[in-house]
Amino acid sequence: MREKFPYLPERISGLADIAYNLWWSWHPSARMLFKRLDRIAWKESRHNPVRMLMDLPPDVLKSAAENRDYLDHYEQVMARFHEDMETRVCWFAANIREAACQPIAYFSAEYGLHHSLPFYAGGLGFLAGDFVKECSDLGVPMVAVGFAYPGGYLRQKIRMDGWQEDVHEVLDGTAAPIERVVDGSGEPLIVQVPFVEPPIHVAVWKVAVGKIPLYLMDTDIERNEPWNRGISARLYIGDMEERLRQEMVLGFGGIAMLDALRIGHSIIHLNEGHSAFAILERIRRRVESGDSLDRAIERVRATTVFTTHTPVPAGHDVFPFHLMDKYFGHCYRRLGLTREQFLEMGSDPAAPAAGFNMTVLSLRLSSFSNGVSRRHGEVTRRMWAHLWPGSNDDAVPIAAITNGIHVPSWVEPKMEMLFNKYLGPGWLEGHDDPSTWDSVDAIPDQELWKIHLWLKIKLLNFIREQARRRWMENRASPATIISNGVLLDPTTLTIGFARRFTAYKRPDLIFSKPDRLKRILNNRWRPVQIIFAGKAHPADDEGKRILQRIFTLAHDTDMGGRIAFVENYDEQLAQYMVHGVDLWLNNPRAPLEACGTSGMKAALNGVPHLSILDGWWIEGHRGTNGWAFPADGDERDAAAIYDLIEKEIVPLYYRLDEAGVPAGWVKVMKEAIKHAGAHFSARRMVKEYALTFYQHAIRSAGEERLGVR
Repeated sequence: MREKFPYLPERISGLADIAYNLWWSWHPSARMLFKRLDRIAWKESRHNPVRMLMDLPPDVLKSAAENRDYLDHYEQVMARFHEDMETRVCWFAANIREAACQPIAYFSAEYGLHHSLPFYAGGLGFLAGDFVKECSDLGVPMVAVGFAYPGGYLRQKIRMDGWQEDVHEVLDGTAAPIERVVDGSGEPLIVQVPFVEPPIHVAVWKVAVGKIPLYLMDTDIERNEPWNRGISARLYIGDMEERLRQEMVLGFGGIAMLDALRIGHSIIHLNEGHSAFAILERIRRRVESGDSLDRAIERVRATTVFTTHTPVPAGHDVFPFHLMDKYFGHCYRRLGLTREQFLEMGSDPAAPAAGFNMTVLSLRLSSFSNGVSRRHGEVTRRMWAHLWPGSNDDAVPIAAITNGIHVPSWVEPKMEMLFNKYLGPGWLEGHDDPSTWDSVDAIPDQELWKIHLWLKIKLLNFIREQARRRWMENRASPATIISNGVLLDPTTLTIGFARRFTAYKRPDLIFSKPDRLKRILNNRWRPVQIIFAGKAHPADDEGKRILQRIFTLAHDTDMGGRIAFVENYDEQLAQYMVHGVDLWLNNPRAPLEACGTSGMKAALNGVPHLSILDGWWIEGHRGTNGWAFPADGDERDAAAIYDLIEKEIVPLYYRLDEAGVPAGWVKVMKEAIKHAGAHFSARRMVKEYALTFYQHAIRSAGEERLGVR
């Protein structure tokens, strides 16, 4: 790593170690190490320390190495970094009886860790990223597996007519916190994917996420045939056959990659069904090692955890049987199965002719399965009850572990400093304890409101800077620049809506009655403004049409410049929005919201929620920490939103005390913080997985090694 920064003085050479470990992304003092070198360079690098260190002039680094104040800060951060990386006294070791185990292999098709590594499309990826970060903090022995997508997901470009264009930018791996893995001779490690004919090979990349290594596969290498090199180019390839090949590489190749790295694993955890072929690979290896098929399935099932994330049928991959024959026909017998027996493992009895269902395969071959909120658990049990004939919904073996957010990643640094002052220096360590947050009430209203306004101005400045860049690049009309948010006012009640643009999430619901909305927006004394952001899937033309409609409405002068659509929603913009808007809006069709972690991130930072009662909000809504309305159809849902905004939200926001603070609103902000911080943290979530699933699966693995079973 250090050889990549030839001008980095030995005295501060540890900056290279930190730059290549995403630990810095959730430790503000570590980020400040880079920011203090050159604030402009930090901003220009988009908060990417690897790129920044490559671009900095040697004299800047030399000056820092001779600055006593900077060196004191450097020593403190390095000491904390080494302590975190080397400590073996952790929650997992202290609380899980089978803690001395081989790593848990966590498989996910996407990881939302930082915008410098665009290996994510949305909530599933951010959940995986937060999960891995929290596993590092709690000392969970884990190795994560995924894809290094050189083309990322997509960079969104909105045309003059509002239509989304999908621009793919190739990741520069030399200027990002990611390293190529080499073999014993120093050459790039290449692994052949088993079970696949003709052969496919993958190169391996590594991302350090605190203590957790994330290994990513890349098929874009010369050893592969040209038609195979693009398998890992981008997330969620639309072509069904290419998607099947991608998931074969993820599942089969992921297990082979761990073998090549000599990393044993005790159990596997599948984050959605995209990687379910890893289960088949584990079964195949046992059969070829002498186990009977029934014994192999029993052993693999006992050590497999599966999390399903969506009640939307289109979110579950189903592959045509003819494609399964094409790619698996040569190896049915290697599993000791007939064709019919193999296909039966992924066949949905409710739709037997539909194809091979990856969720069905995962549910059948996992001892531990769950939905991602209580409501989603209920929906999922009802959705898949027919896989367990004769069982009522409550007896279906699918649990519910509600998602949570990685608090150190999503709490804004100025909010963190405020919490340090009033919650005490140990609040972050015990943030999943509800009593930790009782002291939020002690924060003076004026202090909390002052920081919130600062964050709001920071968001609007970021939006204006993005619009300025579009203008300078000569690719936007004045009307488009206005619709990008340059007329937004920091004194106006600001609603944020940032989601994937797809029909069931109803991004345009609030436009159902345009005339009524215009009256709300343009109230002379109590105006409202709305910021939209989000991407439609490349193949989702309906989602793109909804996006185009909102973009067009933002041009409408009758909206008063109070509707903004911000282009290219990513992790960085997400951070600004969940920190800086006043109110978070969420209105999907129930019961299609599995969880909805963006609202948790906003609430943690004092941004109340306005949402339909679905997903996490059924558990999260307390009547004092935000607003809710029941699912009652599009027209009535829209009317409920208008009524709440006009009759409750706007009056509360604009009712100021003698100090100019909306005390009633600040009270709701505090309630939002208090409830989100503990109950919807990734720390609570990971502990639930460890206690509910991991320790039992690890025990099964241990009993097998000891010959108990």
